[in-house]
Amino acid sequence: MAKKLYILHGWSYSIEKWKPFKKYMEEKEFEIIFLGVPGLTEETDKVWTLDEYVEWLRDKLEKENEVVLIGHSNGGRIAIAFAAKYPGLLKQLILIDSAGIYHNEIPLRFKRFVFKNIAIAGKKLSSSEKLRNVLYMLARESDYKNATPLMRKTLVNLITQDLTSELSKIITPTLILWGEKDNLTPVSDAKIMHEKIRKSNLLVIEDAGHSPHFTHTNIVCRKILEEI
Repeated sequence: MAKKLYILHGWSYSIEKWKPFKKYMEEKEFEIIFLGVPGLTEETDKVWTLDEYVEWLRDKLEKENEVVLIGHSNGGRIAIAFAAKYPGLLKQLILIDSAGIYHNEIPLRFKRFVFKNIAIAGKKLSSSEKLRNVLYMLARESDYKNATPLMRKTLVNLITQDLTSELSKIITPTLILWGEKDNLTPVSDAKIMHEKIRKSNLLVIEDAGHSPHFTHTNIVCRKILEEI
């Protein structure tokens, strides 16, 4: 019987780019199960909070055995919160360039301000679509621009959560994989996670960005196989 790997993808509306990863692991006799995230790869009619995503994930996994959970980026954020709250439901946690560490540097404070006020600001300054696009660009978050109104509010709910204090609650053996050149979630976040999650190993992947499982698939897959 194939071993199962459960995957929480990042902020994306497609899992197409995961195909090489899926193929590699299936060749090693693993079953890959993508958890369709409400609002992204599953439809939703509501605004979500991180706590609600955690309970959604519990419903998905509570009847499964020996769960190995992989979370990338925003999927990692949900996985961290889940592992901290329900440690008994996971056998292993794998974080790939995970979100979850709250930053308060000036550019990021500006980004959050824009997220919360973009509609008002856009109307006050101009009705121009080009101007609104400039504001989105300054916020450095195309995910927000492309999201539905419900998911824009959901994104604000998520990025304002700081999971740093939750990391020490994770008792699940954890593999942390990170792109050396990630400019969305910096390597310093990986080091914080490694320091605070007691049973954790960290691999920083040279020349990789925010999605090493897409660009350095063989390295990522081999390391996961070593761990599990």
